[in-house]
Amino acid sequence: MLLSTLYEFAAKFRKMADEFDGTTGRSLELTDIIDDYTGFIMNPRNQEIWEEKIGPLDSKEVMRLTAELREVSAKCVSIMEKYRALHFLNGSEERTEYFANIESGIEREFGSFEVGSESRVVMVGAGAFPMTPMLISRRTNAEVLGIDIDEEAVILSNKVLSKLGHHLPIRLLTGSVIQYETELKQATHIIFSSTVAEKYNLLDLMYPLTGQQVVVAMRYGDRLKSLFNYPMKAVDETKWKLAEQIQCSDQVFDVALYRKAQPAI
Repeated sequence: MLLSTLYEFAAKFRKMADEFDGTTGRSLELTDIIDDYTGFIMNPRNQEIWEEKIGPLDSKEVMRLTAELREVSAKCVSIMEKYRALHFLNGSEERTEYFANIESGIEREFGSFEVGSESRVVMVGAGAFPMTPMLISRRTNAEVLGIDIDEEAVILSNKVLSKLGHHLPIRLLTGSVIQYETELKQATHIIFSSTVAEKYNLLDLMYPLTGQQVVVAMRYGDRLKSLFNYPMKAVDETKWKLAEQIQCSDQVFDVALYRKAQPAI
């Protein structure tokens, strides 16, 4: 039953991703699918079934379905952020359960490593509606650089920023985070979106480019949450150390905080 429901979600997501035409004509349909999917992932009974019956199977079918759902749901979240930006720019923003879920957890993101007015934050995978950069900057006045490889998303996010937060110290740029060497060297906090597939490869690559005191917040999802987020991976412990894990039972992702490993004396 649970697997058949997941196949249905995968088919719906694939159809919505394949048929996206850059307009908001199907935004309500996609919003309903993602809200249903969020509710499915967060349902404690479904999490129990996954833990007891599905996850332990470790079968090729389950691994293939998990990978497909993760990829296609990430694409649809990106599309929904574009819908949200377009609706806002047209004066008709919609509220969704998914965005409410994400926004509710941002304040817990850095655990004991607080962001302050002197902080410099880099967010990887900022998307088309820069809710995390704006919330951080509004609350703390910290400088925030949001980066996304999707040029269309960055264009939309800058239009949203010009209306909602033009006075805030935020820049939203496109490209790979690795090319922003000066910003990485100055960064005190780095956030990875949970839907960035290459986040652990990027973490490894940015080791020589970042300062010794930087804190990295890696959003991730394991077990049933891995159907909506790229999971946690082992890191090279000569470079990075896991400093703290923030388990968020009421959110679609959890957060792993990393600090640089102390050099051997």
